[in-house]
Amino acid sequence: MDYGICNLSIVPLRAEASDVSEMVSQVFYGEHFKVLEIRKKWSLIRLAFDKYEGWIDNKQYLNIAEEDYADFEKKELMLSSDLVDFVTTEDNQLFSICLGSIISSSEYLKHFFEGKSISGALPKEHLIETALLYLNTPYLWGGKSPFGIDCSGFTQMVYKLNGYKLLRDASQQAMQGEALSFIEESEPGDLAFFDNDEGKITHVGIIMADNYIIHAHGKVRIDRLDHSGIFNYELRNHTHKLRVIKRII
Repeated sequence: MDYGICNLSIVPLRAEASDVSEMVSQVFYGEHFKVLEIRKKWSLIRLAFDKYEGWIDNKQYLNIAEEDYADFEKKELMLSSDLVDFVTTEDNQLFSICLGSIISSSEYLKHFFEGKSISGALPKEHLIETALLYLNTPYLWGGKSPFGIDCSGFTQMVYKLNGYKLLRDASQQAMQGEALSFIEESEPGDLAFFDNDEGKITHVGIIMADNYIIHAHGKVRIDRLDHSGIFNYELRNHTHKLRVIKRII
């Protein structure tokens, strides 16, 4: 088994071993992973944080030893907490990293970071404050950053920045936590899931106070939540059909 770490800002994780393949997620600076298969240009990897799999360009990561991977698994995650920050390389080159990058790996990469960071589990009420940092971020399929994000990438990153682990896709996240019977039982920070006409979970958002919800749909936006689903005031109709509400924390 081979192992790797992302030494660049944001690297696309693709469904297939091709530059034109669908981006299914992103790999952030400092994330470590197992390398399941290596081809001439591409590697199939499994991220340590959420076990998500996809293809990454061989030029966009560094190989690490199995012992280093094991050490990273034991370390408490330390994440960058500003929307954009910077690290400096050994030879004094500067490059940007984004919110949620793993700073606890910078020492291994021989990079210098002097920005703000966070670690450990924060109180549940802090989730909404974090979610608002992404407000108006454009929707991007497979995205996880303040420059482009999808619905489950948004919820995963908000929870990750507060010290909690969610899986990557909305359908996977819907399997976590405790189901609530009614909206009235929900608290700010709980997750609402929505399905399509075939009954498949396709969307997720974070419940706010007073029956509002923040979610990524076109952009990260705030809409109303009722027993039918999400009501968009701009369109004057419901855009998503409510399936279940889950309490993770």
